[in-house]
Amino acid sequence: MVILTAVTTAIYAPGLKGGFLFDDYPNIVDNPAVQPKEASLASLVAAAFSSPSSELKRPLASLTFAANFLMTGMDAGAMKLTNLVIHLANGMLLFALLRVLLSASGLAFVESRLRWLAAAMTLAWLLLPINLTSVLYVVQRMEALANLFVLLGLLGYASVRTGTSSGWHHIAKAIAWIALPAMVGVLAKETAILLPLYAALLEAIVFRFRWRDGTIARSLGWAFACLLVPPLLIAAAWLGPQVLNPLTWTTRDFTLATRLLSEPRILVDYLHWTVFPTERGLSFYHDDFVQSTGWFTPWTTVPSMAFLALLASSGWILRHKRPIFALGIAWFFACHTLTGTVLPLELVYEHRNYFASIGVVMAVTDIFLWAFKSIPPHMRKRRYAVVLASFVAATWSAYITASTSAAWSTSLGLAEELAARGPESPRAQYELGRAYIIASHYDRNSIYTRLAYEPLEYAASLPASSILPQQALIFMNSRMNLPVKDEWWASMVQKLEARPATVQDESSLDSLSVCLRQSLCKFPSDRLSAAFSAALSHERRSARLLAMYATFAWQTLQDTDLAMHTQREAVATAPDEAAYRVSLARYALQVHDDTELKKQIDCLESMNIGGRLDAELGPLKAERDSMSEPPASSSEP
Repeated sequence: MVILTAVTTAIYAPGLKGGFLFDDYPNIVDNPAVQPKEASLASLVAAAFSSPSSELKRPLASLTFAANFLMTGMDAGAMKLTNLVIHLANGMLLFALLRVLLSASGLAFVESRLRWLAAAMTLAWLLLPINLTSVLYVVQRMEALANLFVLLGLLGYASVRTGTSSGWHHIAKAIAWIALPAMVGVLAKETAILLPLYAALLEAIVFRFRWRDGTIARSLGWAFACLLVPPLLIAAAWLGPQVLNPLTWTTRDFTLATRLLSEPRILVDYLHWTVFPTERGLSFYHDDFVQSTGWFTPWTTVPSMAFLALLASSGWILRHKRPIFALGIAWFFACHTLTGTVLPLELVYEHRNYFASIGVVMAVTDIFLWAFKSIPPHMRKRRYAVVLASFVAATWSAYITASTSAAWSTSLGLAEELAARGPESPRAQYELGRAYIIASHYDRNSIYTRLAYEPLEYAASLPASSILPQQALIFMNSRMNLPVKDEWWASMVQKLEARPATVQDESSLDSLSVCLRQSLCKFPSDRLSAAFSAALSHERRSARLLAMYATFAWQTLQDTDLAMHTQREAVATAPDEAAYRVSLARYALQVHDDTELKKQIDCLESMNIGGRLDAELGPLKAERDSMSEPPASSSEP
């Protein structure tokens, strides 16, 4: 493990110097809750429940961000180093797990060779380019941390099952290794909920629901049925109506049908990027992916389905003869049952393969072993060719990871690299323009100012892009007292009228609103008001967008009635989000609406678990009390 740790650290070291990126900003940089001034119970509880990424808030991951901040401040390098430590810890758990699995699968190797094989497989996984974003992309600590508990649970389960005991005590111990790590892992990210499924596949393929004496373990089968079926039924009852509701998909540029048609091609892409990685494929931003709108549109849709069906059937047929191959294939598919099926998530993300890539490494390794053993011993050259091919593949994979890590070492260098990898990606081109703006320091004579226009205007022209490019162009020129083109505003309004606002659209509007409010930008407020109106013209409007418009109405338009009305709508849209209630209470204070103020304070007090809202409630109640107190008496001199 010393060698594995040293090699992995050396390859990832350049990327540790880089900065924050994309979703790091809403989750960490622009999230004051994970930047506590002290490690008090109230501040830590507030940090734990502050993530905008999920309804479940992922409190464990958010707490680790807060811990990083308490120790090193807003230091991206320190946070990336923490991610690397978690990745290495996962490698150690994987090494131990693979040793157990290789031994239990019946491979005819002596223990020392099994140890070296497990080490080689672990190193291959540690250095896979597709896993780089789970290390250097700070916010994806969520994925790596969740899988720390997944691997811990699988290792514990496999260790128990290779023991000599049996009976209910044995089953209880094995199931505990599944249930407890899964419950903790979900606090980092929901993907840990798949641990019981991974364990069930491990049991079915490697241990085959049998005790060591060969008798069938029916009680273990019933235990897994109880562990898997109830959560599946609950999830179906909870998610089914949402998934089938067309309004659920209005904030996406795809439907349930196009998502299901596209996912087979995406899974094939994931396999390609894992086994035969290329810099162009691993472009981080995949918003240029062409969706499948029919069985042969594009033509690769049905062939991708056929290939995946062949892969799955091969795993099933070979489950007894080649259990490592079969389990690897099964784990790959199982990993994508959550993010690659019906949930209205973005279509493509590399970090979703953090666990799935373990399965791919297992399957590919088993193929190499089969190829090596199928060649007679006297045909040494052919055996050498198999070994050489595996070495070349591993070396190429490590090279791609190393070169990508080097690109992550600076924000500007990364933006230029990702734009080159994704020439048709609106996000990649926008991020390049944004990086140039930052490098310009808002100096109109800087070379970076001139460089920013081309990628931003190109990104703005792409039909699938958000309004981020237009926002950046308006923001830049306004701050530099340069002319703002009418076409930038017009195309922004056109896009907002054409489809519901995305998260990026909302962030763009808020950025312009803040810039105008702080007098950093100089443009007519009615321009931004028209953009907000276009975004709000759709039937489904997010609470975040409503709250942003309320702030704009209050502070810029000076329309208190509009602000109160819109903020009430935001609260009604997301009643469990405390921040919207806090804002409404503050507005109510300003307009002396005692009824609304009391209502919101009462609701906030019921939500104040562990004192996490004390910092907001204290001033609100103090101001309320000061308003209700009678004036102090005075005496005539």
